[in-house]
Amino acid sequence: MSDPTDKDAVPAEGANSAAAEEKPAPSEVPAAAQKPAASETPRAVASPTAGAAAGGDATRAKTSTAEAEGESSTTAGEPGRKLSRPVIALAAAAVLLVAAIATSITLFIQNSNHTALEDARAEAQAAACTYAPVLAEYDAKNLDAYFQGVLDGATGDWKQQFADTSKELRDVLSKGEVISKADDVQCAIKSADETSAEAIVVIGQTITSLGTQGKPAPGQLSMVMRLQKIDGRWLVNNVNSPLAPNQP
Repeated sequence: MSDPTDKDAVPAEGANSAAAEEKPAPSEVPAAAQKPAASETPRAVASPTAGAAAGGDATRAKTSTAEAEGESSTTAGEPGRKLSRPVIALAAAAVLLVAAIATSITLFIQNSNHTALEDARAEAQAAACTYAPVLAEYDAKNLDAYFQGVLDGATGDWKQQFADTSKELRDVLSKGEVISKADDVQCAIKSADETSAEAIVVIGQTITSLGTQGKPAPGQLSMVMRLQKIDGRWLVNNVNSPLAPNQP
C-alpha cells in the first residue's frame, strides 16, 4: 500500500515545475525588468537640437569651402587687377598727354599769331618812319632823286597820284627854290594786320625858300599813311596830306 505522504510530494514537485516553466506576460513584467541589460548599447535618439547642430556644421563647412574658393579666385584674379591698374594709369597719362599737346599747340598758334601781328605792326611802323623823311626832305636843285625816292616807296593810288602831279610839284619847288630838311619824325600805328596798316605821321621841318628870304623857318607836315605789304615790303598806298610843305 503506497504512502500518502509520497503521493502528496509528487504533485507539489510537478506544481513547482509548472510554475517555473510559466513566464509572466510582458504587461506583468515590472518597469525595472524592461530596461535593457548593461551589456546592450543603447541607440542614440535624434533630437531637433542635434539635427540643427549637424546642419549648422554642414552649412559652416560649405561656407568655409566657398570662402576658400573665393579666396583662391581672388588670389588668382589679383595679378589681373594688378596688371589693369598700370593700364588704366597709362591710359590716363595718354589722355593727359594728348590734352597737354593740344593745349600747347593752341597756345603756340595763338602766340604765333600774336607774334606775327606784333611783327607786322613793328615793320609797318618802321616803314612809315622811314618813308616820312623821304617825303619831307627835298632840294629844288636836285628833284630827280627826290621824286625817284618817293615813287620807290609808293604803290597803288598814292604812286599813281604822285606820278600824275609830279610835273606841277616840280615847277612849284623849283620856282620857289625850296629846300626842306626833316628835323623830327614821329610815327604811330593806328591799326594793322599782317598785310596792311594805317600810320599817323608827324614830321618837323626846317624850310628855306624865297618866301623865307633864304632864312630857315620851322614847319610841320602831318599825314595819315596807309601801307600795304607786297612781296615782303611795306609800301605806302595812300597819303591824305598835301605833299607841298607848309611854308611860312
